Amino acid sequence: MRSNLVIVYLASFVVVAAGLKAASMVVFPFLIAVFIAIVMSPAINYLQKLKFPRILAFMVVVGVVFVTLGFIANTVITTINGLLGYLPELQEKFKIFSDQTIQIIERYDIINTQDIVVPSEFDPNKIFAAFGTLLKESTELVSKSFFIFLLVTFMLFETNVFHQKIEYFASKNPQANQIVDTFISNLKRYLEIKSLTSLATGILIFVGLQIIGVPYAPLWGIVAFVLNFIPTIGSVIAAIPAILVALLMSDISSAIWTVTLYLVINIAIGNFIEPRFLGKELGISTLAVLMSLLFWGFLFGIGGMFLAVPLTMSLKIALDANPNTKFIAVLLSDKID
Repeated sequence: MRSNLVIVYLASFVVVAAGLKAASMVVFPFLIAVFIAIVMSPAINYLQKLKFPRILAFMVVVGVVFVTLGFIANTVITTINGLLGYLPELQEKFKIFSDQTIQIIERYDIINTQDIVVPSEFDPNKIFAAFGTLLKESTELVSKSFFIFLLVTFMLFETNVFHQKIEYFASKNPQANQIVDTFISNLKRYLEIKSLTSLATGILIFVGLQIIGVPYAPLWGIVAFVLNFIPTIGSVIAAIPAILVALLMSDISSAIWTVTLYLVINIAIGNFIEPRFLGKELGISTLAVLMSLLFWGFLFGIGGMFLAVPLTMSLKIALDANPNTKFIAVLLSDKID
């Protein structure tokens, strides 16, 4: 009987996952909008406590978010367009650098370069072509964010209706109200801490790169801020283009200082500050976080990695509420109560 139940759970999981994968173009923007609306709603409530009419509070919060996102989008698009124009020169400099490196290796007989087999995927032309494509897709992603912004706007406008619906379901099932409260409080806490640490990371990277003299420092600061929302690997991915640009457009000392800057900031914030707060608040094991990156990344692409922790946390809360699936929540947890 128990084995049959496990098979049913696995089959249901596969069906749901396949459905989410097929509908990712619709589901992902909706999930992003839900999480943003949950984070922004306290600001509207706070302004209402200050005697702001609800419609005015709504307009102020949405206006601030719109102006902020517009400024970031303008900075990113302008900088990326400038970098794309410089890409052919970067490619030529990268070829010169790689040739000089090979000459040094051959001169000092460090290793036999004839024995080195470089896969075709590591062809510099292909790497820079892929990099250019990624930058162009990033500008398209920024333009598509307007649809998410509209979803967030309407969700915030209907916050009161949403609370009434929760109260209705709570009257039918009191446990549902507890689940929703736990989910929202944990999500707000996670996004609050993650946003602050990501903002600190982005500002420190920007200031540090400005001092070092690395070109396009505003872009790398924004990239560091955004990718810091991807656990574990996000900060590593954010460092690669900045280090490459510092190496090719400045000099080797600038590249070394850039590597040091990223290491110091990411170790200090990622290995000491964040775990001290996030680990206790979320109760999700490190292994579960890493596996969630693979799973949600597979379903929703790179955007799923940004939502990996909130979605896994939501799943853990839902599984913990059902006695039949509580054992799965225990597997996701970093401790056993």
